[in-house]
Amino acid sequence: MKESNIVKRTLDLKKPPRLSTEQKARLVDVAAMPDEQIDYSDAPGLPDAVWMKAAVELPHTKQQITLRIDAEVLDFFKHTGARYQSRINAVLRSYVEAHKAHPK
Repeated sequence: MKESNIVKRTLDLKKPPRLSTEQKARLVDVAAMPDEQIDYSDAPGLPDAVWMKAAVELPHTKQQITLRIDAEVLDFFKHTGARYQSRINAVLRSYVEAHKAHPK
């Protein structure tokens, strides 16, 4: 598929799309339905590996530091939006976990 054929949309949770009366009624019906009656056959499944990294305990308290990062790296993360510092932390945590699993 060509890149020009792909349509990307972003949902702004502060301005959700307006639902028609029919759509609202369908949502009310689904919300009232027991789980056993909901058809999940067209929902994509999640591989078991998704749950392998689930944390048993809460992460440690974060510590505020001063860190020098290349301007290009910082700009990249800042352009990913709010909570970019949390994403930097997640990348560093992933690096640490990978190296803990395979010590030299």
